[in-house]
Amino acid sequence: MDKDRMDDLARDPRFIPGIYNYCDRWCERCAFTARCMNYAMGEDEEFADLQSRDVENEAFWDKLEETFESAKEMIREEAEEMDIDLDEQDLQESIREQDAIHDAAESQPYSRIAMRYIEIVETWFKSNEGLLGDQSDESESPAQASGLDVEPADDAAGIRDCLEVIRWYQRQIYVKLCRAASGTIRSEREDIECFQEDADGSAKVAIIGIERSMAAWATLLRRFPDHEDAIFALGTLKRLLRQVESAFPNARAFYRPGFDTDDDPE
Repeated sequence: MDKDRMDDLARDPRFIPGIYNYCDRWCERCAFTARCMNYAMGEDEEFADLQSRDVENEAFWDKLEETFESAKEMIREEAEEMDIDLDEQDLQESIREQDAIHDAAESQPYSRIAMRYIEIVETWFKSNEGLLGDQSDESESPAQASGLDVEPADDAAGIRDCLEVIRWYQRQIYVKLCRAASGTIRSEREDIECFQEDADGSAKVAIIGIERSMAAWATLLRRFPDHEDAIFALGTLKRLLRQVESAFPNARAFYRPGFDTDDDPE
């Protein structure tokens, strides 16, 4: 995607500015894809061919490199307009500072719990690979075998949805919390309020992911009450939620563009 195309998308009034900064990236379940510039870029004709999305396909990486180059050119032009010197030495110092902030973010108590949660989920999935079982008409589903009064198709669909939710947020919670922590650290170091606002936005996305995951685990536990490892996962998330709400008391009040405003999805 060239610079002119990116400029055209950036000026398109149908897109909600910044909506993609505070979302969970689950485009298939999002009502705002028609108003998201990031989604439009992903659907651009240059990437429309599914084969070009294959990570092993050279064309995919060629197009991705072109997009990065266009973005770098835009950054250079904006830097010149703002009279900012992108000196190599300054850039290296900035990278070292960012690495230090990243390390500090990963060491936060809630970040460590989120990382532990990733491991818990991974272990649980490995131990319960056959959870859905055989959903044919000739056999009982796991929930039916446990004595629960559910229809086989509904049972399988419900379980599958819970598993998809858990998997989707498994690692994203950690990533969003590290981003939130980085924003808070930068805000404290540089005394710039917008960094903390961005941190609250990222923390809110993490909270949403935590709560949706908790709901999924709770549903699984109602169907499989003997799964003690699922109880452990749910308990870990509850502990994590308390820590995140304590560290980011303003996160829930953060208004995400589009999602928490009066914008029409279509």
